[in-house]
Amino acid sequence: MRLSLRYDMRAPSIGAAPVELYRAAVEQVGWADALGFETAYIAEHHGAEDGYCASPMILGAAMLGRTERIHVHFSALVAVLHHPLRLAEDLATLDLIGGGGRVEMTMGIGYRPDEFEMFGVPMKKRVRILEEIVEVLDKAWTGEPFEFRGTTVRVRPTPVGPNRPPIYIGGSADASAARAARLGDNYMPAGSEKERLYELYEAERTRLGLPIPPRPAPAGPLFLHVTDDPDRDWELLAPHLMYTTNMNAQWAKERGTGTTGYTFVENIAELKKQPQFVVLTPEQCVEYARERGNDTELMFQPLMGGMLPEIGWRSLELFESRVLPELENLGLREPSGSRKIPASA
Repeated sequence: MRLSLRYDMRAPSIGAAPVELYRAAVEQVGWADALGFETAYIAEHHGAEDGYCASPMILGAAMLGRTERIHVHFSALVAVLHHPLRLAEDLATLDLIGGGGRVEMTMGIGYRPDEFEMFGVPMKKRVRILEEIVEVLDKAWTGEPFEFRGTTVRVRPTPVGPNRPPIYIGGSADASAARAARLGDNYMPAGSEKERLYELYEAERTRLGLPIPPRPAPAGPLFLHVTDDPDRDWELLAPHLMYTTNMNAQWAKERGTGTTGYTFVENIAELKKQPQFVVLTPEQCVEYARERGNDTELMFQPLMGGMLPEIGWRSLELFESRVLPELENLGLREPSGSRKIPASA
């Protein structure tokens, strides 16, 4: 069973200050690295009033510098808003900071018109732009000269190698499956129809005569929280979870096609009915993990909706002390050893 963290760094007025959230995110990833968590996901959007993470690679650099093993996966990186050559340079530099093999990315074509207007990128050309980016990364990371828009260029530094950072293609519409089959190393479908989309991806890979890579580990709920008092914590969590699901559902309307795992809710009773938000006691979490079994993923979003870091920390530390040892006893996780990085570091 894989363990991961996810951050979008939303900081609405109902929650903690951005400076507290960014510091906590880096500290939490350091904690997770010491426990053997596999992945820290970082999302990207621009121009959001709540400060949604606009510089994921800078945050990723801080996380890579703080850790030794955990992978930083940009999911999704709105690649089409980045200059291809600068993107190649930045990602290669990140790979070097992490010592090689710890940088991954799911590239998306974006869907918010305001972001394209903000950067002067024609939204109608976003698929063609993504195609160019993937082609440029493949050439740039060889370190050899190549032709780029009529000019001979060379990108240095290059990733550690021998293999370049893997490129996943993301999306929630049928067209994203075909695009991923053609362009990427793998597919990271989003939304509420992941299984169907991955089947489309595999069928297209077969049609193209390309190998089908192993599927990413099936993810658990969008939000998992461990507590010794669910009633108490639901009251603390609800404003932040309601903010996140309603804001993401509102943004999803801008897609035109595709689905989302987030829905509109009006109160805590409706929120509790949503399967993507799971609040469990340690004993319930152990049973939940046992039922899911190996080859799956449990993901925490301990700062969702700008929640106070101490709330997220309380859940993470309870998972460490009362859930993780049981997962190791069940054979769902290998023993991770004692934690070396304290939560208050």
